[in-house]
Amino acid sequence: MRRRTTGRLRAAATAALFALGAAVLAPPPTAAAAAPPAGDDYCQGQCGDILPPGASGNATLMQILGNKLFGTHPPHTSDQIAPYNALAGGYRSLTDATLTDFFNDASFGVPKDQVGSVSTPRPDVTITRDKKTGVPHIKGTTRYGTEYGAGYAAGQDRLWLMDLFRHIGRGELTSFAGGAPANQGLEQQFWPSAPYTEADLQAQVDAIRTQYGARGEQAMADAQAYVDGINAYREQSKKGRYFPGEYVVTGHVNAITNAGEIQPFKLTDLIALASVVGGLFGNGGGGEVPSALALLSAQQKYGLEKGTKVWESFRERNDPEAVKTLHDGQSFPYAVKPAKAKGTALPDPGSVTPEPLVFDRTGAAASKSATPPRDPVKAPEKYRELEGMFKDGVLPKGSFDPTQHRGMSNALLVSGKHTASGHPVAVFGPQTGYFAPQLLMLQEIQGPGISARGASFAGVGMYVQLGRGQDYAWSATSAGQDITDTYAVDLCNADGSKPTEQSTSYRYHGQCLPMEKLERTNSWKPTIADPTAAGSYRMRVFRTKYGIVTHRATTGGKPVAYTALRTTYGHEADSIIGFQMLNDPSSVHDAKSFQQAAQHIGYAFNWFYADSRDIAYYNSGLNPVRNPDVDPALPVQAQPAYEWKDFDPATHTAAYTPPAQHPQSIDQDYYVSWNNKQAKDYDSAGFGNGSVHRANLLDDRVRRLVRDGGVTRAALTRAMADAALTDLRGEDVLPDLLRVIGSKPVTDPALRTAVQQLDAWRRDGAQRRETTPGSHAYAHTDAVRLMDAWWPKMIEQVFRPGLGTDLYQALTANLTTDESPSAGHGPTGAHAGSAFQYGWWSYADKDLRAVLGDRVQGPLAVRYCGGGDLSACRDTLLATLQQAAAQTPDRVYPGDDTCKAGDQWCADAIVHRAVGGLTHTTMTWQNRPTYQQVVEFPSHR
Repeated sequence: MRRRTTGRLRAAATAALFALGAAVLAPPPTAAAAAPPAGDDYCQGQCGDILPPGASGNATLMQILGNKLFGTHPPHTSDQIAPYNALAGGYRSLTDATLTDFFNDASFGVPKDQVGSVSTPRPDVTITRDKKTGVPHIKGTTRYGTEYGAGYAAGQDRLWLMDLFRHIGRGELTSFAGGAPANQGLEQQFWPSAPYTEADLQAQVDAIRTQYGARGEQAMADAQAYVDGINAYREQSKKGRYFPGEYVVTGHVNAITNAGEIQPFKLTDLIALASVVGGLFGNGGGGEVPSALALLSAQQKYGLEKGTKVWESFRERNDPEAVKTLHDGQSFPYAVKPAKAKGTALPDPGSVTPEPLVFDRTGAAASKSATPPRDPVKAPEKYRELEGMFKDGVLPKGSFDPTQHRGMSNALLVSGKHTASGHPVAVFGPQTGYFAPQLLMLQEIQGPGISARGASFAGVGMYVQLGRGQDYAWSATSAGQDITDTYAVDLCNADGSKPTEQSTSYRYHGQCLPMEKLERTNSWKPTIADPTAAGSYRMRVFRTKYGIVTHRATTGGKPVAYTALRTTYGHEADSIIGFQMLNDPSSVHDAKSFQQAAQHIGYAFNWFYADSRDIAYYNSGLNPVRNPDVDPALPVQAQPAYEWKDFDPATHTAAYTPPAQHPQSIDQDYYVSWNNKQAKDYDSAGFGNGSVHRANLLDDRVRRLVRDGGVTRAALTRAMADAALTDLRGEDVLPDLLRVIGSKPVTDPALRTAVQQLDAWRRDGAQRRETTPGSHAYAHTDAVRLMDAWWPKMIEQVFRPGLGTDLYQALTANLTTDESPSAGHGPTGAHAGSAFQYGWWSYADKDLRAVLGDRVQGPLAVRYCGGGDLSACRDTLLATLQQAAAQTPDRVYPGDDTCKAGDQWCADAIVHRAVGGLTHTTMTWQNRPTYQQVVEFPSHR
């Protein structure tokens, strides 16, 4: 692996609000009482966590109104923003003693003097909330009571959010929340990737209960208790009129009469919810059709042999310079390129068309305008501020796109051999975007067979999914290895007539079978929150034994349908077994037992573990056993010879690679992960794992810490926070750019100034950092603007002339050229925090170094900058830099609903996307986990 040298390392107006009159009341207060005793805690105050904006996510109608009128927030909905935000300005002087200024105390239980409230939804469970953060600490004396309490607490903190996401999972968002175009887009993105009938959902519940032995039975008993707890709170809050106010403004409940219904939750809702979570964060692979189109374009440009080499060099399946989580040379071959591929099913040029999804549009759904027709519903005068609250959707456009398989989250762990205490240190967490309320919720669960604190996705929080146990902690990053394949199924007609690309029957094992048609019809009417005029449409997908139809094409002149087959389809919640084990102190007691628990998680994740003795890693996922002659990067013929081993479409099962073949390790000197390559020969499922990756920002810093020794929690947190403010392009590609430019003196005064500004920024760490905390202005502001303006121009002018327009566009369809914080195309859109995951940094780095005459391992097959000539390359860089320097801040940062044009800091700033009625202040940009733990266990059971 190539090693680089880094650059461097309002007040509440209560009387006025009450004067409006409260048709919907706030939840009744509960008296503080002594906290229940905590479970065994071996962290001794050395575990911390943070999850903005706050633990509570529910708000009554009047609380929402107060937020709109006066900027007030209900208790514990926003109190974790300030400490989270402050780390960007305070990390440089961070010590172990000051970690609590930026992280919550994640100890088990609540000290008696810190008890804020105690509720007892059943005699066998109590929910204690601390004064500072309001996190629910659930303590049960029976297993049922414990899980009932977890469900009840989830209802208290995330009822609206859970309801919203079960409708997203079922493809029914517009019918539930309104027909805003963003709502239409969201359900149109999600439902085709996990379309199920009600019977399909129930079958998954039944399978977990019957096919996983005692643990499966217990998991579904726990899930039922959890659902019972949610429903208890749902009923009580509705009767007591302290339910979330979003139900009123979306037309589900009448604010005056309380008429209406919040639909009961059921077990199948958890499957629908799990499909959303898994699709967003735990999927991997797919994308073989656009990949094939890029290959065809390369072959057309360069010819078959050279074009294939060019495509392979951009594909970077197993790049030798890629940063790896397992950095000691360990090899775990998976999804490797065969020496001579068989069964590849490339489309005929120009024949590919996406499968249509939406039909029978009526009303507003048939509008071609970017702004649909609206028919506003007038609210009573005192609620006028709530009109149009969701006019842009309950989740703004771009919040999610499950088809992109965006990987997020990071992890830094150091073995005790290199720490000051001799005990391992870990700083890790998931990067899940920023929402209000947050998709994750903090909780502690203590009961028979369960002892854990941490974060869980709302609605599937029977167990802590990322957090700590009695003497260990664990976390995950999205892995994204290839668990989704694309098959080309031959089309046919049942009557024997000649098939066309529109045929709805296909060949399977010699038979002509009809595709199964799955449909969802949604309709909506305008509400106070969403004024979109009434409309409706029908979504339709076709399901085959080889998966869901995504495209139509011809191969060799024959009509085919391309389908997406995912190993976790039909098994959306099976991973519940692994999470159950991670929460069970009798199941996980050391690094090896942790790995055994993680083996039961079918989604593609990198799992990390730390206790007082060891650190460990395990890559989970249902990796199918493929025919070794199949190229997983491209579509394959739907024939028995090229199916997954032991593939059974009736049960959606196959043979999977055994645990020993998954990347794993115990006590490597350190681990880092930021959705990078796992190990040598564990081939990347998509483009972008090359010589420059954002994981290098972590690896460079942690490697230096390990070299020096004496690592502390504060030191490792500082390394994470420093990387979180660093521009990857500035640290790892700008040096190459400046070397090319510096190959001759720069004589133009304006260009010389621009180069000097960029170089000064590089030498000062290439960070996007405020001059002082709260200044809302970056140090090196001109250099940051230059880089933001220069990068896209430079990439296009370096590569497009050589590649040609068609191939350049085909490659950018697979990997976007840039993902700066202000670019607006990150994993969750603009203001998302997460940045620098996807871009052409590796391509630029390899190409520039080749032009400079450096040794490049895994080079691009062709030199592009200046056609490989250093002087011509320099001319291209200077010409594009001159164009960038001429761009005003208003053009580089054009402004949006949050920011004025030209406001650089605001363009980067993190916005908690309002999924409900509350909005929050923006935070300064940090590229770090949403939920984050800092842990160091000094003792063990």
